[in-house]
Amino acid sequence: MGGSENGATDNQNKPTETSLSPDSIINLDQGDPTLFEPYWKKMGDKCTLVIGGCDLMSYFSDSSNICWFLQPQLGDAIKGLHRVVGNAVTDGRHIVVGTGSTQLLMAALYALSSPSASHPVSLVAAAPYYSGYKDQAEFLRSGLYKWEGDAHTFDKDGPYIEVVTSPNNPDGTIREAVVNLGEGKLVYDLAYYWPQYTPITHPLDHDIMLFTFSKCTGHAGSRIGWALVKDKEVARKMTEYMQISSIGVSKESQLRAAKILGVLSEGCQHFRTADSENFFEYSHRIMRERRESLQNVVKNSKIFSLPKFPQDYCNFTGKYTDSNPAFAWLHSKEGIDWESLLREHKIIGRSGERFGADPKYVRISMFSPPEAFNLFLERLSAIIDNTNGNVVGGEESSIIK
Repeated sequence: MGGSENGATDNQNKPTETSLSPDSIINLDQGDPTLFEPYWKKMGDKCTLVIGGCDLMSYFSDSSNICWFLQPQLGDAIKGLHRVVGNAVTDGRHIVVGTGSTQLLMAALYALSSPSASHPVSLVAAAPYYSGYKDQAEFLRSGLYKWEGDAHTFDKDGPYIEVVTSPNNPDGTIREAVVNLGEGKLVYDLAYYWPQYTPITHPLDHDIMLFTFSKCTGHAGSRIGWALVKDKEVARKMTEYMQISSIGVSKESQLRAAKILGVLSEGCQHFRTADSENFFEYSHRIMRERRESLQNVVKNSKIFSLPKFPQDYCNFTGKYTDSNPAFAWLHSKEGIDWESLLREHKIIGRSGERFGADPKYVRISMFSPPEAFNLFLERLSAIIDNTNGNVVGGEESSIIK
């Protein structure tokens, strides 16, 4: 989603077990957050969960709940974490659990569309938008909704759905709705609204808010996401979609997520004490170090740049903090196709064109294993040295046009 990134292969080796050579291809296209693995290794048995062979056999978790397959332990853990972090309102909200926030977005589109409408509802997001939105909307060729692209240029009459990603994937900016017309409905994708990525300025309070376990803690393989939904009927229809598409969500994954979110919340109780470094402190430090390392390389370039973000007061940390986006949104001031240039140096990024932007932009994942990230910095430094040498007297030479 704004947070879900796929690209699985048949290679069953752990992503962190890398052995790169100077000629290795570095794949920075995917947002696979394995760099947080060392923290969870330190937790040892705190996150261990034992499930017996006779446990969790029923489809049902809580038949009195609208989302009848939501494990109560996960619902409590989600509310507890949002309360500790202060990033979203949970009072009076229905929780719908999904197989990642990708499935929940599709459930929201189903819930907000009208099967009796004469035309599909328009779906938009402000460019640069998460590249997966277009793919997901067009995959099944649904007659309920139609991808219409950039919200900035959308001017059609009638109902529409705008997906607001904040912080945004790919560029890390804080977003609000763009279209603001009378018949619009909003879905907020908040995969990265956690303290390691951005200052938590206030608890968000929107009709539909999507979160994902993968980008909160790094546990992408569990495939757990959740929606905080204000309207009971919308929550019911989202649950209906989940029932039809997958008859619920794995209970084993839900209980694992509940266990880990509980450990995370407990660690936050000791924030700003000498007891231990909680996960958000750890992950913020790792993301900050990576951002600063990349900035130190890019600042030497005459034609490449990164977005700049002002500090803001974070209610969670109690101090002014920087933004550390999950992706670097690299820009070229000259006529360079970033994705092609990187591929020449055996670096795989995702072109700005995939996000409704210009190919002068490329998205680079900041989640790669340390060895891969350091090799990327070495190669990027060499690219910058080369392009700086091809800029003569402030003008771009024909070599890099």
